[in-house]
Amino acid sequence: MQTRTLGSTGPAVSALGLGAMSMSGAYGAADRTEAIATVHAALDAGITLIDTADFYAMGHNELLLAEALRGRDRDSYRLSVKFGQQRGPGNEFGGQDSRPEAVRNFLAYSLNRLGTDYIDVYRPARLDPAVPIEETVGAIKEMIDAGYVRHVGLSEVDAATVRRAHAVHPIADLQIEYSLLSRAVEADVLPTLRELGIGLTAYGVLGRGLISGHWSADRVAGPGDHRGLSPRFASGNVEHNLALVEALRRVASARGCTVAQLAIAWVAAQGDDIVPLVGARSRERLAEALPAAELKLTADDLAEIEKAVPAGAAHGDRYPSAWMSTLGVGN
Repeated sequence: MQTRTLGSTGPAVSALGLGAMSMSGAYGAADRTEAIATVHAALDAGITLIDTADFYAMGHNELLLAEALRGRDRDSYRLSVKFGQQRGPGNEFGGQDSRPEAVRNFLAYSLNRLGTDYIDVYRPARLDPAVPIEETVGAIKEMIDAGYVRHVGLSEVDAATVRRAHAVHPIADLQIEYSLLSRAVEADVLPTLRELGIGLTAYGVLGRGLISGHWSADRVAGPGDHRGLSPRFASGNVEHNLALVEALRRVASARGCTVAQLAIAWVAAQGDDIVPLVGARSRERLAEALPAAELKLTADDLAEIEKAVPAGAAHGDRYPSAWMSTLGVGN
């Protein structure tokens, strides 16, 4: 597994990261034993970056990772943790809490659940409109000084917020959705990151499975699968979006790879400062994704991919309308 560095100040990590959200019910029921086996397979394959959040099934994901990582050398992997999203017992979202006292509180819980002494990259999940980003980053910096955190990260914020945060403490990376279907970061955010020497960890590289090559128009999201709320999976949009996937499949076939591998490799090809996160919850899906790290796309490949899925081609927002206001950039 090749490595990349998260910005000019962040840690060296594997060229692909593992996103653990789907292991805790975000896309419906997940098999705990298979999820743990998938984490083990990822580590054995050389993946060193594992991304989670304290609100993924309200601590379930962190506890699962603690079990999966037990006995592993702590220096052999990097934990990226998001915090601050408020949720109720009915799984409803209630906004972001990024107050300095909340930062310390959330961190204490995460350290305990993960069974670790420190977090490698700690980041607010969304911008808290009631708390200046400078205060939040300042609180994380205090935790760095105390030895509980190694690096500051951000998630789903705009270029101006990145600048303000970076002025308080160097930011290792911004985690934000980036895929063939979601390219809004290219306008202002990505140039700003590169100007400041900040990395990008890209989530949603397969559009939550929409461009994995395994989704179909007649497939219905099961209980607990939040894709049932996604505009891109809605009737009228999903058919159009899957037509894009079929165009991409033709390019993949000519290149001798799967659609998923091509989509992941496209994100990785956008710069050595970008690390795609693969949201696999099974060893089968992980095994399909791993070859993308070695897939080198030529200029001709990239041109054919652009023809198949031009920027802005997707139909539907990447989140339900009520959630779009929490994002730093659009689609």
